[in-house]
Amino acid sequence: MLKHGLLFATLTGAILAGETFQLSEERMRADVKYLASDELEGRGVGTKGENLATDYLAAQLKAAGVEPAGDNGTYFQRVPLVGSKTSASATLKISGHGENVSLAFGKDFVGTALSQVAENNFDAEAVFVGHGISAPEFNWDDYKGEDLRGKVLVYFTNEPTSNDPHFFAGRALTYYGRWTYKFEEAARRGAAAALIIHTTPTAGYGWGVVNGSFSREMPELKLNRGEYGLKLAAWLSQDAGARLVSATGKSVDELLSMANDRSFRPIPLGVQVAGRIPVTLRTIDSRNVVGQIEGSDSRLKAQAVIYTAHWDHLGISVPVNGDKIYNGAVDNATGCAVVLDLARAWAALPRKPKRSAVFLFVTGEESGLLGSEYYGQHPEIPAGRTAVDINYDALYPFGKTRDVLVSGAERTTLWPLVERDAKSMNLKIGSDPTPEQGHYYRSDHFSLARVGIPAFGVSQGNEYIGKPADFGQTVFEQYNAEHYHKPSDEYHANWDFSGMEQMAEFGLRIGIDAANLPNLPTWHSGDEFLRAREKSESSGSR
Repeated sequence: MLKHGLLFATLTGAILAGETFQLSEERMRADVKYLASDELEGRGVGTKGENLATDYLAAQLKAAGVEPAGDNGTYFQRVPLVGSKTSASATLKISGHGENVSLAFGKDFVGTALSQVAENNFDAEAVFVGHGISAPEFNWDDYKGEDLRGKVLVYFTNEPTSNDPHFFAGRALTYYGRWTYKFEEAARRGAAAALIIHTTPTAGYGWGVVNGSFSREMPELKLNRGEYGLKLAAWLSQDAGARLVSATGKSVDELLSMANDRSFRPIPLGVQVAGRIPVTLRTIDSRNVVGQIEGSDSRLKAQAVIYTAHWDHLGISVPVNGDKIYNGAVDNATGCAVVLDLARAWAALPRKPKRSAVFLFVTGEESGLLGSEYYGQHPEIPAGRTAVDINYDALYPFGKTRDVLVSGAERTTLWPLVERDAKSMNLKIGSDPTPEQGHYYRSDHFSLARVGIPAFGVSQGNEYIGKPADFGQTVFEQYNAEHYHKPSDEYHANWDFSGMEQMAEFGLRIGIDAANLPNLPTWHSGDEFLRAREKSESSGSR
């Protein structure tokens, strides 16, 4: 007799004909409920919550019969991090034109030092650099060759805007628009500090999200010897940004308009910014959780498909309505639950696919995709032998949809397979409703794409079955405005997990099909990740 909530589905088409697989929305519910409970204190990196979450994930893999694939025969891959917590006494002072303005940490600015030293003091000229982008392939350079070493760089996140659909990537945000790129580029240019002026339209979320995300301890990958880190990487509130740029006689909106012009050149703001940024540092031995199921083919089992989800969230941070635990139920207990159940289903297959399967739960996604970046540099199976990464991040447990989002899959040679598997489940492939927010570059599949692995995320579309036509968009807007990176992202007993089961089945079909392909997939000609794929293949890792 079948247990309630357990789905047995017959595999058809290119999947192993005649086999069955098991997925359970009730198991996923139990996983989300535990991972998002107050007991885990928001699953902050380097906290009790990390130990509880990663121990739970490892125990679930073991119970399913998934073999350990971490360090020294364990389920854990050590990820060496440094935690940097900015003191509440940190200050920025703006001086020039006979005025002195002080900015307070937590109110006017949030962020931390990336130098990995305790005391970070600077007093330097502030220079507005537009969007801070140098992109030769798009014929765009905000820096125009100017030497900005030792300066304080001021800019907006996101990218320049244009009515030209071929400008950058049209509506879709590229990595150049991400805050992580801005700080990386500032460090490459030897800046003392980097300050992003926040506006809700350019960031895609309000100041409350920024404050909650960047006021806490920020983990960073440990710097290599001789590697440079900024003395401050921070966000300014829009009001603080206006005070900083006031000497130019321009408003924030006027400067944003100037930054959208290709002829833009760096603009000295006519002020000095002095920073006193004391930080508390600690070494964190964080960990990814990794399990593996060996493939059935004697040659191809050395290759793999990989499923990813990040286990971390924001831990304990700025209280909202008296609640300081950022539970991260949607973001990303849901993704962890899906990947766990995919591991159970794969382990239960009577006949295993030809390639192996790796199930990876990564640390530090909320701090800049740290765990997936580390895995990309230290993989269990090399990039050149990995067929695909299928990533799950923040699914909405509100029922099934008629459509699915797989943004990025169309850039790979797996696209016909993805289309076929969607059709087999009567799923339409939808388009990203908010490409300007750059979701592709905001989750862990991006780290693996950077090392060449064909990678994309799977999530629900917007056409919820049995719901009003605007339900999907309303859900997204409400979550983004009210719950994203806030303590209210909590588990609810009335959630409908059938849509998560649906998305898990879709990812399982793609993974099994990819595991049985005769040749490894790659990126389409001209794609930004193709060179990394070719490099990984030519390195002999294949």
